[in-house]
Amino acid sequence: MSSQSPRWTLEGFRQGAIGILPLLPGLFAFGMAFGTVAARKGFTLFEAMLMSATVFAGMSQMIVLESWPECLTLPAIAAAALIAGLVGLRFLLIGASLRPWLGTSAAWKVYPTLYLLTEPNWLLSMRYHNNGGADPAYLLGSGVVVWIFWVAAAVPGYWLGALVADPKVFGLDLVMPAFFVAMLVSLWRGPRRAIAWVVAGAVALLAQWLLGGFWFVLIGAFAGAVAGGLIDDRE
Repeated sequence: MSSQSPRWTLEGFRQGAIGILPLLPGLFAFGMAFGTVAARKGFTLFEAMLMSATVFAGMSQMIVLESWPECLTLPAIAAAALIAGLVGLRFLLIGASLRPWLGTSAAWKVYPTLYLLTEPNWLLSMRYHNNGGADPAYLLGSGVVVWIFWVAAAVPGYWLGALVADPKVFGLDLVMPAFFVAMLVSLWRGPRRAIAWVVAGAVALLAQWLLGGFWFVLIGAFAGAVAGGLIDDRE
């Protein structure tokens, strides 16, 4: 790892903000669906927007809302926190992958950026970094735009989101998978390094078939990480 801290520039921020734009329609639809679910669970519009702004964890928010109790008790709150924490464990691996890039930057720059970390802007930023980009502001810029659109989407979703409460009706559920598959193409580094991808996908499918729920996210990610760690780099 280089001891010299990478430069954070306004140009990098701008590139990240522009780079994330093609993904925003799918993210906005997902955010609208969250607003609709929040309304059905009895949240006010302010509470829905506040949750999106402070929690900022799309899948975790949806899962917690779907299991939201009619009466909040300490056990119910603990269960909701546990669910969100388990689903969010994947960010331990995602965050670790950024260490070689952000590790020498000042903490006051890194930690606010990590708060805005999501799978889409992480994947875009990793592609940018693998292609020679070195400006961490790229990650920050894309994260800020995602945050703005995610919070804003709760408003039309709260009032009009019944039209897209089920994204599958409009095929919007395919936007995110198609994006990730397209991004994997640019991250291709040969069949040997792709073994971990295959392992993660196969184990996730098996976990979904055997367990259901959202355990496949954690189990697939863990299996892929272990497989990647066991594959020695011969290059």
